[in-house]
Amino acid sequence: MNPSKRHVLTFVIGLLCSSTAYTAEQPNIVFFFIDDMGWTDVGYMYDQLDVAERYYESPNIDRLASQSLLFTNAYSVGPNCAPSRASLMTGMYTPRHGIFTVGDPRRGNHKHRKLEPIENKTVLADEFVTVAELLQQAGYKTASMGKWHLGHDPTTQGFDVNVAGREWGSPSGGGYHSPLNYPNLKIDEKGTYLTDALTDRAVEFINENKSQPFFLYLTHYAVHTPIQSKEKLTAKFKSKQKSDHHTNPKYAGMIESTDDSVGRILATLDDLDLTENTIVIFYSDNGGHSGATSNYPLRGAKGMLYEGGIRVPLLVKYPGITKPQVCEEPIIGVDILPTIAELGKAKLPQGQPQDGTSFVPLLRNPQASLERDALYWHFPAYLQGKGDPMGGPFRTTPAGAIRSGDWKLIEWFETGHRELYNLENDIGETNNLAEANTDKLKELQTKLDNWQQDVKAPVPKTPNPRYAP
Repeated sequence: MNPSKRHVLTFVIGLLCSSTAYTAEQPNIVFFFIDDMGWTDVGYMYDQLDVAERYYESPNIDRLASQSLLFTNAYSVGPNCAPSRASLMTGMYTPRHGIFTVGDPRRGNHKHRKLEPIENKTVLADEFVTVAELLQQAGYKTASMGKWHLGHDPTTQGFDVNVAGREWGSPSGGGYHSPLNYPNLKIDEKGTYLTDALTDRAVEFINENKSQPFFLYLTHYAVHTPIQSKEKLTAKFKSKQKSDHHTNPKYAGMIESTDDSVGRILATLDDLDLTENTIVIFYSDNGGHSGATSNYPLRGAKGMLYEGGIRVPLLVKYPGITKPQVCEEPIIGVDILPTIAELGKAKLPQGQPQDGTSFVPLLRNPQASLERDALYWHFPAYLQGKGDPMGGPFRTTPAGAIRSGDWKLIEWFETGHRELYNLENDIGETNNLAEANTDKLKELQTKLDNWQQDVKAPVPKTPNPRYAP
């Protein structure tokens, strides 16, 4: 652990006399974290939605789904990459670590921004204890392979191995095709695809650490822009009949390459007889990008607090524990740290707030309830692009949201505009019930206000002096 950490992990005294902290009961953990993969970008969701036409192909992910607990109400903490990753790593909502968005919170033309957004951090502070550090201290060998996006080097945050992780949010240089020039991943000759190269290194890591518990955080840059596929896959999908909503052959090719990666990792676990002692988690950091895919039947896309921006795929396979079932309990990214800590027999960090809830009980009983009141989102920044309900050149203006039961409220800080939806009856968020159900509106608004006060969520209020409607 980085010596500058202010929060100290507490462990049993016996660890002081042992060279390793792990026990025989500790399973390996493989965590696939896919970038910008939408809720309906994977084939198994077609079955859940009873959709006949299929364009994207993900047979390996679908096979994993057939062996996993499938969460249909899983969410990212942020509608874009960095906040989701920071909250996954720390188990904390965005106001606690200050990473609210990607880069500059003042996106778009200054003349259209009514408010000054809250200042944004781009580096996860060393003081915060991550899930990787918890596992590292519990005896795991830890590796981050792919996108980090929280600072210069994930090895300062509990990873023994870093391959291709920097502050970058998207592939550097020429994108997904070699030559590649990343930390510990430099390939000069042409002909290598980034997703394949990361998978090669992940397979090596598993082979090298097959005799000890390991945590593999395979955090692919795919399927983030630039939308670049292998030529043969682009040609394949150009010749295939498109569906009503999925039409992009290059994006389809990127999904197939990502699916190939999942297949190779699962095959490696099989070959090494590690499958029965390995937990596999498959998750996305936010909804699909509207320029590449459709999130239908969800409304919106990456960068929005509508369901299309934050509802994501989540699969968990724990041999001997999970069964191939569907779980409808809402889950959010802050739940990952306490869940993995419990699975890996690691201690939670002392002195660091934990906003998440372990969903290990759901792995054993998908009909169980986590008995919490609500999930929350806080995005006090601007993102350019169409999509904000008030019009204008924004995907979102500063906003917050809450989901409590089947009900969801979105509040826009610029105008005070509010939208209330019942997701059980209206998953596409087409019928705003704010005026028709004022009691529910008041109930959720009170919960959201109280939560903002509890976590000290900064709400932008300062007028932008350059605003010129």
